[in-house]
Amino acid sequence: MTDADGRPIVAELGRAETPEETWARKDAARTARRQHQTAFNLVIALIASLGIVLFLVAVVVRPDTQIADRTVDYQQVAKDADVPGVTLAAPPLPDGFSSNRADWSDKSGDGVDVWTVGFLTPDKQYIGLRQGVDANASWVANELEQKPATGSTTINGAEWTVYDRRDEGKDAGNDAYALVRTDGRYTFVLAGTADDASFRTLATAVSEQFADQ
Repeated sequence: MTDADGRPIVAELGRAETPEETWARKDAARTARRQHQTAFNLVIALIASLGIVLFLVAVVVRPDTQIADRTVDYQQVAKDADVPGVTLAAPPLPDGFSSNRADWSDKSGDGVDVWTVGFLTPDKQYIGLRQGVDANASWVANELEQKPATGSTTINGAEWTVYDRRDEGKDAGNDAYALVRTDGRYTFVLAGTADDASFRTLATAVSEQFADQ
């Protein structure tokens, strides 16, 4: 239906639109389309951002479990090391113990040659063995973050100095408990998060290896 001028009659108005009403209607439609497009673009942007975050978490942030869980034949590494005149601590240990690190470092920051072995205990705790050659007191202090000794203990006839920081909780880090012993040219630092039984097992094995040195 049209009016006398041939313009369509709007049912809601019961008459034809005025030019101003036509402009307002079209402007409102344009505004609605822009708002819809903006909302659609926002959703697309959010989905893209979420995809990037998921990618980073899955690929970048995820730890490399193959490296973390690797097993190292520390005894073979000790045999292959070219260290004349030095016996490296590599005692056999009971089933359940494994190693995830073994390396020799010439002249650390304290000027001390160091043999390092990382051990995982049967209950998946950690003990790091560090053997300093011709080490001094400052090397031991630096290895244990300048913390004071808390006592001593005798294990299988060998005396070890104790550094017990377990009461510090998480602040103690990976060196919550440590045993230190000097035997001739070698100073051994055993430090980690394991229980007393695992420390005694490793300390006994080290002492027995060097008993006749």
